[in-house]
Amino acid sequence: METFAGHVPIRLKINRPIRKYTLEEYLRKEAKSEEKHEYINGQIIKMPNAKGPHNIISGNMIAEMKAALKQLPKKYIVFPSDQKVYFPSLNEGVYADTLAVCEKPLYWDDAEILLINPIIVVEVLSKSTQKYDRFSKFDKYKTLESIREYVLIRQDECYAEVWHRLRPGFWQETIITDINDALPLQSVGVSIPMQNIYENVDLK
Repeated sequence: METFAGHVPIRLKINRPIRKYTLEEYLRKEAKSEEKHEYINGQIIKMPNAKGPHNIISGNMIAEMKAALKQLPKKYIVFPSDQKVYFPSLNEGVYADTLAVCEKPLYWDDAEILLINPIIVVEVLSKSTQKYDRFSKFDKYKTLESIREYVLIRQDECYAEVWHRLRPGFWQETIITDINDALPLQSVGVSIPMQNIYENVDLK
């Protein structure tokens, strides 16, 4: 649209309303998509492509968590990055790089797509997502009663943050930067060697 002040055209920007999708519409679109999307505030947000080191660390964490948790008396199930997590109080859904549930996975839907009871969540940080993962995404996970531990791992240097929930609203932070140290998962009483997490990854 143009209007004129004398002989100088002025272009007026028209703000079109942002398309909002229902959860059901999102799930139908996501089932057909070759790329991953998160469902945030009614919008479908494309996730950035993960680099090789990111995927290696995610795979290492899956293997290490399965091995460590298998030794415990309770049953734990470890999920890879294709598992969707749903936050009922927010009506939003995301993916985690790795997560674990205790005893039995609980789903919001009959199709067993939207998981609602992760106990441990692991996110591998990248430059484009680290701020979101550390703050906004962490706040989403805090809305789930099941969550006990939130782990952030950098993919380009030896660095990990472990946020352990002591009680509702109170979290204890542990930072690990020594490759010879171990990442503690206090909620389940196990530790994972940092060397195993970064196996086959070239660090700075």
